[in-house]
Formats: sequence, structure tokens, C-alpha cells
Amino acid sequence: MPQPRKSQISLIDTPYYHCVSRCVRQSFLCGVDKYSGQSYEHRRGWVEERLLFLATVFAIDICAYAVMSNHTHVVLCVDKALADNWDNDEVLRRYHKLHRGTLLTQKFMNGDTLSQGELITFDETVETYRQRLYDISWFMRDLNEYIAREANKEDGCTGRFWEGRFKSQALLDESAVLACMAYVDLNPIRVKMEKTPETSTHTSIKKRIHAIKNKQPQPSVLMPFVGNPCENMPKGIPYSLKDYIELVDTTGRCIRDDKAGYIDNSKSPILERLGLDSAQWLTLTTEFEKHFCYAAGAEQMMNAFKRHTHHQRLRGMTKAKELLKRA
Repeated sequence: MPQPRKSQISLIDTPYYHCVSRCVRQSFLCGVDKYSGQSYEHRRGWVEERLLFLATVFAIDICAYAVMSNHTHVVLCVDKALADNWDNDEVLRRYHKLHRGTLLTQKFMNGDTLSQGELITFDETVETYRQRLYDISWFMRDLNEYIAREANKEDGCTGRFWEGRFKSQALLDESAVLACMAYVDLNPIRVKMEKTPETSTHTSIKKRIHAIKNKQPQPSVLMPFVGNPCENMPKGIPYSLKDYIELVDTTGRCIRDDKAGYIDNSKSPILERLGLDSAQWLTLTTEFEKHFCYAAGAEQMMNAFKRHTHHQRLRGMTKAKELLKRA
């Protein structure tokens, strides 16, 4: 039975979430429809372009994404503190990139003076918009509604394009975050669409590798890797990008060979820090959605999330004990 969104999102527990959207029609989101022979490959570009654009508007960072044939994966990190620090002009400048706003917000942005009565309504409206700009539901709505309109226009039809709601998983600790990111980045390899991470089009891992190969800074539209933890850490993922890419590449080779692979922990600083062995890591990066539903993390974190979201039980608790136990 579908759960209300408030029982799936808990910023008290974590800012990180894995979101999945799937098509409802036989018509594909992207790729080639084997029934009609028609190619929808260009739509993958639509999704990627829109996704990366939204990251410049919302106070939500993109950690990983993969655009597949009939569904999309994205790992998001909510930055509520950033949105709280925006002034009214910044909130409206961003929000008006996506929506028209109200007559009052348009009047304010045009430099017109508002009356005292208008200011009361205006302030309430700005706060509503501020909350929307760090709301995952609004982020996914602005992604999926846009793609649905464009696809329906191209197909010459109306009606639902996506399932009624996107799936959301809370990632409660760094093990869950890194494992889910790798799971997302390796999606095209796991389903044998691609052979290597660097050839996996419309994925975050390819964008990161492309920047490295061209000796460019990390992509500004993606949450950066900022190295090992230290004092005064900048905002980002507290691991080395080089270590992450090497681990994803090694994992991809194990998956692609269709055999039980082995990753030497001594050669993987990330696995060593996470306290995971190669068997745990390979299970997580190939079966993440199978084992976890609304949340993933160590047992203690899962229990806290369950209390805060008022769930009676959470599927995946047994696997959390087995796969995501603390080092």
C-alpha cells in the first residue's frame, strides 16, 4: 500500500534520498521500443538536461543519476540550510525560473512597491516557495511533469506517462549513500546496456569520468567528492573521487563478467572505511532495491527513522543487520 510522502522523507534523519520514477505506458521513456521499433533514445537527453537544470534552481544536490529505458534513478541531497539563507529576491528569482508565481511576486520582482496588506500575503508566499525549493516532491514533480508533457506532445496523446508516484528511499548513513550511488551508476552495466562506466551515457559516473579525462574540475551540477574527512571540510561527499571511480569500475567488471567477483579490500580505501567486505558490497550494488524499501542504513539508523516517520515496521531491517552493520 502506498505510503504518504511525509512517512518517506525525514530530514531529521538524513538529507540523502534515492528516487525512482517508472513509466506506466508500454511506450518507452527512452531507448528503442521492441514492439513498434520506434526509437525514443533522444528522450534520455531530455531527462538529463532537465535534471541538471533543476539542480541549479533547487537547494538540492545531485549525487548520482542514471536514465534508463523506462525509468530513472537519482540520488539527491537536500540542503535546507542553503534555502533558509536565501533572501526574498533569491527565492523568487529561482522559483520564477520554473513557475509564474503570483501577481504579488511578479509585482515585487518588477520593483513595484507593495502595500502593508500585500506584504503580509507576499511574505507567506515567499516562505511557501522557499520550502518548495528544498522539497524532494516538488523537485521530482518539476522533473516528471515536464518530461510527461514533452513525451505526450511527441506521442500525440494525453494521460499519465509516469506511475502515480515516484519511489523514495532514505539513505541513512554513508555506507547506504555510497552503495546506492554505485548501484545507480552501475545500472546500465547491470542490465547489459553498456560495458563500462565511461561509456554509460546519461549517467553521473560518465560525467565525472569525462571531467577527469579532460583534466577539468568536477562537474558543478553534481555534488563533488571532497576527499577524506578533515577539519573545515567543504560541502560534498567525504571520499576521494579517484577511489570511488576505481571501485565502481572494479565492481562493474565483476558484474559484467556474470560471475562471483572479488574486490580486494586492501586495494579499496572506500570499502575499508565503510567496514564492508567485497561480498557485502557486490550484494548492495546489484540488489539494493530488492532488499530495502523506504530506507537503508545501519540498524540503529533504521530504528530512528522508523520512530520519526511513525512506521510500524520497515522492510530491510534484517538485511541492514547483515549488509550495513557498523565497522
